[in-house]
Amino acid sequence: MCLGIPGQIVEIVDAQKKLAKVDVSGVKRQVNIACIVNEEHPVNSCVGDWVLVHVGFAMSRIDEEEARKTLELLIELGEAQKEIDAMRTGAQ
Repeated sequence: MCLGIPGQIVEIVDAQKKLAKVDVSGVKRQVNIACIVNEEHPVNSCVGDWVLVHVGFAMSRIDEEEARKTLELLIELGEAQKEIDAMRTGAQ
């Protein structure tokens, strides 16, 4: 099952291509942030944002509390580790 998993944007890798590095429970992966940027929230303002990551894309911005609750729920359901392991191996 592929789930959106919370992560925090820690670096902009390529602003023109809208690529950022996201930290998901200590695993850092490059993701596309095109879905979360707009004129009011440009690429370079995304560092520090919490996002839901799904198949290499940041699908939406969420607040830190929502990220924490979502990760806790995924851990309870036993899904978080599967998603983190998939990110670690590159199989999204």
